[in-house]
Amino acid sequence: MNCELHVISLCIMKLTFLGTGTSQGVPVIGCRCAVCTSHDPRDNRLRTAAMVEVRGVRVVIDAGPDFRSQMLRAGVRHLDAILLTHEHKDHTGGLDDVRAFNFVDYPPTIHRVHIYAAPAAAAVVRKDFDYAFVQNKYRGVPEIELHEIDVARPFEVGGVEIVPVAGHHSSRFTVTGYRIGPLAYLTDFKTIADSEVEKLLGVDVLVVNALRFAPHDSHFNVDEALALVRRIQPRRAYLTHMSHEIGLHAATDPTLPEGVYMAYDTLQIEIND
Repeated sequence: MNCELHVISLCIMKLTFLGTGTSQGVPVIGCRCAVCTSHDPRDNRLRTAAMVEVRGVRVVIDAGPDFRSQMLRAGVRHLDAILLTHEHKDHTGGLDDVRAFNFVDYPPTIHRVHIYAAPAAAAVVRKDFDYAFVQNKYRGVPEIELHEIDVARPFEVGGVEIVPVAGHHSSRFTVTGYRIGPLAYLTDFKTIADSEVEKLLGVDVLVVNALRFAPHDSHFNVDEALALVRRIQPRRAYLTHMSHEIGLHAATDPTLPEGVYMAYDTLQIEIND
């Protein structure tokens, strides 16, 4: 899928929202609120994750407990990499299921899945999935190639440059967003330094977490997310990692500023790379 020059040539990046919900997902177990009982599919949200496809490279951002369902729903048979934003289970809990990708087209080749993570997240992956890293593995464990990234330096996957964007989820936890060309993806941010905001300037599309309208100790609320959108001024912005407290999609989405939208599961958008 290399982009060849024609009279007018554009390489198209595709972003798929695999999940747009919080750690509990929506509907929340046992909840009978208007959002959790909504028949609008845009109000049903698996745990937050996304897939980016550009120049023949396919990466998934986060692999939470719904990873298996998300891969089946999107019909994915091959991954070049998984980028982890942080170590919390709603973003890493599905990593055991990468073993399915190890054995696509097997035999003769076992495909190791490349996972990129900042040091804190990488350490938790090694701890929680220790059976994937021992010397004498039992049959069928995930075959993982874990890459510990320096959040101050870009890295490449298949020739595509990825720029880490550092932030804080809370005073206790760091979080990593990613810029891939004209796209920036941030989730579970509560604070971001000015120097990291500079990495986001000039993006065409910004994805940013917005948990709810009320303030929260460890996530942007809607006002905080919109304040970041105003600083960066992307052409389009999409809110993700939304709880049931944000309200019905049909009611809340029209109230957002021009060019800002509530994302929803399975939404696909194209971006000129």
